[in-house]
Amino acid sequence: MTRKERWQTLLDLLVERGELEVEPAAEALGVSAATVRRDLDQLAEQQLLVRTRGGAVPHGVSYELPLRYRTSRRAAEKRRISEAVAALIVPGEVIGLTGGTTTTEVARTLAGRADLAAPAGPAAGSPALTVVTNALNIAGELVIRPQFKIVLTGGVARPQSYELTGPLAQGVLGQLTVDTAVVGVDAFDPGDGAATRHEDEAAMNRLLCERARRVIIAADSSKLGVRAFARICATSAVDVLVTDTGLSNAGAEPFESAGVQVVRV
Repeated sequence: MTRKERWQTLLDLLVERGELEVEPAAEALGVSAATVRRDLDQLAEQQLLVRTRGGAVPHGVSYELPLRYRTSRRAAEKRRISEAVAALIVPGEVIGLTGGTTTTEVARTLAGRADLAAPAGPAAGSPALTVVTNALNIAGELVIRPQFKIVLTGGVARPQSYELTGPLAQGVLGQLTVDTAVVGVDAFDPGDGAATRHEDEAAMNRLLCERARRVIIAADSSKLGVRAFARICATSAVDVLVTDTGLSNAGAEPFESAGVQVVRV
């Protein structure tokens, strides 16, 4: 196990358990207690956790694992979800992508679609897709694809999610019209709607949904039937939910009753 893999596993365990003790963590990773202590010290230096006498606790009251450490969590589900979402996108569309690990996978899948390798439409030079995003990492990955037109909002960058937020970002997004919005969420409950942990991200995602003709939520099943702090939109504002087969028939029924098409992959 590499140092990066150890760090990611330690951070995942911290999110799941709420705190870490050195000896159980060392046993879970199959390494020495000294290695875990050194790893925790280095993660604390990056302000990713707070060291305690016997281990570590999350950094701050509201803990959010930075995006770069979340990429491998439920990776297989996210790949299937991204492929299903990408299949719903029509060449020539203007699509909006919020930040997040699942939407990043959607962007990568779209970049690999053979029918999007060449410009679409009758006019020479028409983009295969126009992608509007407030996510710096997504824009960075897609901008090298000449068949895509990339529109990046301005705003203030959040280091945890690489998303641009605030009045500058909202000012740009408010002037645009999008065919399909692909939205990543921290929670989606049939009664409470879609939500995220941070109000700034929620405001951007809400505006993107309002500017779109079709709203697709891409979320693995662990995020369904739960609530988060900042609401994005009502369930009735969502057209399609793409998730994994961890969502049961009984779990899907409340979403479908609210008018949401549920796709499970």
